Amino acid sequence: MSLDPTYRRGVILVTAATIIWSSAGLLARIVDIDPWTTLFWRSVYASMAIMAYLAWRDGRRLYTGFLRLGVAGVAMGVCFALSMISFIYGLSLTSVATTLIFQAAAPLIAAGLAFFLLGERVTRGKFIAILVSFAGVLVIVGGAPDLRSLWAVGVAAVCGISYAVTVVLARARPDVPTTEATVFALLIVGLSTVGFANMSLPGWQMAVMALFGSFQMGLGLILFTTGVRLIPAADAGLLSVLETVLAPIAVWIVFGEDPGSATLIGGSIVVASVVAVGVMERGR
Repeated sequence: MSLDPTYRRGVILVTAATIIWSSAGLLARIVDIDPWTTLFWRSVYASMAIMAYLAWRDGRRLYTGFLRLGVAGVAMGVCFALSMISFIYGLSLTSVATTLIFQAAAPLIAAGLAFFLLGERVTRGKFIAILVSFAGVLVIVGGAPDLRSLWAVGVAAVCGISYAVTVVLARARPDVPTTEATVFALLIVGLSTVGFANMSLPGWQMAVMALFGSFQMGLGLILFTTGVRLIPAADAGLLSVLETVLAPIAVWIVFGEDPGSATLIGGSIVVASVVAVGVMERGR
């Protein structure tokens, strides 16, 4: 039995987006520059790429989406900006694996928040998965050898929580254009880091920053937002877990980065919980 062409196209697009997103840790390690410079130039090139996509997609109606952001769209932009800042800052403090594990847990965090804030139903299986993933996080926190490591874990947790809030806001207001909200978030990141960023990077580092912004974030987001409309949310969630698996492997192969046993054990628990929820949702 052949797959539906629309479904196949959606799977290919979301998988491609996830693979592209998984290059974040590798690109951050290659340039080895301060997080504020990385954040600024990444936001510049990502916003250019996404605006070019919006211009191609919407033509003369380019700015109508921004006019529909409203308070909810601004809130989404602020939360997503905080997630991006804590993600890049977290990469400068701890391993790629630790940072991405909290991001992988974001769907479960969002499910819990949606239950309390929006009254969304949480199945027994999802509730158990949330508790199990929380146990995995405790393993990671318990493995922090000192206060600096604990601070790094806290920053990574902020990344996951703020992204989860962004997801909940998107669920609460599906009328808000998420791509335009992302551009607004990139504007916040750029303005908040411009005073601390290095404006005269060597040519090769600037080329990596262009790749980081336009390819890793810009193209990844475009592919994901296009493909996620073509497949069930549970399938998209399962495919997105690939990022959490591929990114640490890439950094380990190239730079020999060891995330530590606590992160590996706790991360495995979190990823297994996310996958279990995705399988259950897909079955339903």
